[in-house]
Amino acid sequence: MNFIRHLAKKESCRASVLAFVFLLLLAWPASAHRIEKRFPVDGRPVVIVRNSHGRIDVKSWKRMEVLVVGTHGSEKTEVETEQAGNRIEARTRLNGQNLSPAEMEANFEITVPEESELQVHNDSGVIIVERVYGDMTFDTIAADVRLQEVYGFLMVKMTGGSLFCTKCAGRLEASSISGNIQLLQPQLDFARVQSTSGNILFDGELRRGTYSLKNLSGIIEVRFSPDDSFDLKASTVLGSIDNQAQLKSDPHGSSSGRQIPRASTASNSFIGTFKEGHARVELSTYSGKIQIRPRAQ
Repeated sequence: MNFIRHLAKKESCRASVLAFVFLLLLAWPASAHRIEKRFPVDGRPVVIVRNSHGRIDVKSWKRMEVLVVGTHGSEKTEVETEQAGNRIEARTRLNGQNLSPAEMEANFEITVPEESELQVHNDSGVIIVERVYGDMTFDTIAADVRLQEVYGFLMVKMTGGSLFCTKCAGRLEASSISGNIQLLQPQLDFARVQSTSGNILFDGELRRGTYSLKNLSGIIEVRFSPDDSFDLKASTVLGSIDNQAQLKSDPHGSSSGRQIPRASTASNSFIGTFKEGHARVELSTYSGKIQIRPRAQ
């Protein structure tokens, strides 16, 4: 009798587990929509991604092949891919209007050869690119752009998103209306950065290159080390400047490194040289704050 009861109890537990698994399957999100496509390429491919909402991850490998993995959770969103020679396109197509963010969401994981060109548009979400070496353009509305160890001519246009660029090399042009822009350990030869109301941070070596950082309001912060060498021009109309760099007279011009009135439209201005002045740094804000501070050791 005990044996029969034991078997009955065991079967009951098994039935409960099966029922639980069945309920999990019923509740499983529709993100099971998945595509995986592989595209053989040669030379330097051009990879174009267009998305409405979601996450786009791009990384590199040594294969001459582009791998696109796309997932989406709604029947109202489709992921499409196309190849034309060395041009690979991945995009989302929305079926309907006034869709919710959940209905529009699509995520991409894309692996490309190390030397690849990227053109990425993402309305909202995030774009992450790591260790890709080629020219890149990014166009976003509310998506953040995170770049790490990339090299090339980098062009970033954002409305409300922020840019985080870590160990970026080459040339950079970036603009944002309300997002923040951070350049961490940059190895750039040229950078032109503009934001209307966002903060701008430059934290890296200043030994070569030309850097122009501008906004209307917000904070522009530049961190320097004793080993750096740069010419500095900083100006504001209604804002303030906190300069902690010991500047000397600019050997490339006639102005001194002390705080001076520049013109009737400028209330604060610095022009001077730190050490030999190898790099050129221009900082400008209308009503924001400019901070030139030593980097923490």
